[in-house]
Amino acid sequence: MRWALVKVCLAVTAMVVVAFAVPLGLVVQEMASDRAFSNAERQAATIGPTLSITTDPVQLRKAVESTQMGAAQRMAVHVPAVGGGAPVEIGTGRAGAHAVEETRRMGRAMTARVAGGGSALLQPTALGSGDIAVVEIFVPESEVSNGVATAWLVLAGVGLALIVGSVAVADRLGARLVRPAERLADAAHQLGEGRLGARVPEDGPKELRSAAVAFNSMADQVVELLANERELAADLSHRLRTPLTVLRLNTASLGDGPAAEQTRAAVEQLEREVDTIIRTAREQRAPASAAGGAGAGCDASEVIRDRMAFWSALAEDEGREVRLAGVDRTVRLPVARPELAAALDALLGNVFRHTPEGTPFAVDVHDAGDAVIVLVSDAGPGIADPDAALRRGNDGGRDGSTGLGLDIVRRVAESTGGDVRIGRSMLGGTEVRVWIALDDRARGGGGGVRTRRGRRKRWGGLGGLGG
Repeated sequence: MRWALVKVCLAVTAMVVVAFAVPLGLVVQEMASDRAFSNAERQAATIGPTLSITTDPVQLRKAVESTQMGAAQRMAVHVPAVGGGAPVEIGTGRAGAHAVEETRRMGRAMTARVAGGGSALLQPTALGSGDIAVVEIFVPESEVSNGVATAWLVLAGVGLALIVGSVAVADRLGARLVRPAERLADAAHQLGEGRLGARVPEDGPKELRSAAVAFNSMADQVVELLANERELAADLSHRLRTPLTVLRLNTASLGDGPAAEQTRAAVEQLEREVDTIIRTAREQRAPASAAGGAGAGCDASEVIRDRMAFWSALAEDEGREVRLAGVDRTVRLPVARPELAAALDALLGNVFRHTPEGTPFAVDVHDAGDAVIVLVSDAGPGIADPDAALRRGNDGGRDGSTGLGLDIVRRVAESTGGDVRIGRSMLGGTEVRVWIALDDRARGGGGGVRTRRGRRKRWGGLGGLGG
């Protein structure tokens, strides 16, 4: 839009400059020509009194040489035969005899082109005998165009200055018009990225002010709708507490035994998840880009040990061999503990749900310095279409799954600037690699994309972690 305004202004100004400068230049050129020939007419008139008195060649030559044009050899006098005498030619004539005779016949001044450049002014003058003599004044081309080139240069400079000035003014005006539109587009991108506090100053042209008012109203409604959704989620989760309480009381009557302990642990886990949903829904949380702030992280090793302690009982019942690696030291992540636990439960739940009983699996943690890699691998049948499995609502075509588990994992990784990849594990089945970035430079914008691409090139050297 800004460049379009500049082009329109440039075109209009150029047309105006051409419309005025070209005629003005032609007028200047015509004035220079008139000035040169007017001066030639005055010089021709200076010899008129002498011709009215005498036609003696000696006297005429002296009179011609005494003038400015005669001294410069630019004046000639053509006297016809008078009283039976011979015609007299004084000075250097440049016009042809035909032009001289035509001037004498018509009795008025004429101009004739001269071979070699320039023009000749032919001025008829009456003699005392009644005959007509012709005074010729040579006008060189340089005198006819004197000052014309300078005038054209001045006009071109003025036109160029007008064009440059108009483009600069149009650019400034265009910037004032475009800047509100750019702010509106930027705020729309921010809102699309989840920064719900994005608003647009309501200034600029009337139409853009109306658009800014509409955008701010829409953003307020989005925030209100999300708040209502959080409240609804919290209310629905709160209603689950009553049946959970009944389940917890009923599990107390199951007595002892592995099945009873597993049931009680599952009920406790469900209660914790419901509490987490309620807290998350009622908190005014910052955007996902701030997930790695102070107090939001957790120890990945501790969370993995805790979740493996929960799943190990079921793994033992199904005869699955489990291997842990890299969880013997603290590994801090910029991810909240409930979110990491939910992601691990989703990955481990997929292993139990989609691999036969007795299939071994492994969980590995690797600290890469600027990122942490969590790998969950198994010896199952694998995933035929990993890309489809990463899309929400699709798990690669397997029955009994909505694919939401992998979507939870993906969102946790991408909240830090990382990502998730699915490949073939060293055990022969599926390997899910969760890259969780620790470097703030990996978050947001184009720099995050470049960082993640660079890291993927190094993943090839970590294949042994899945073994």
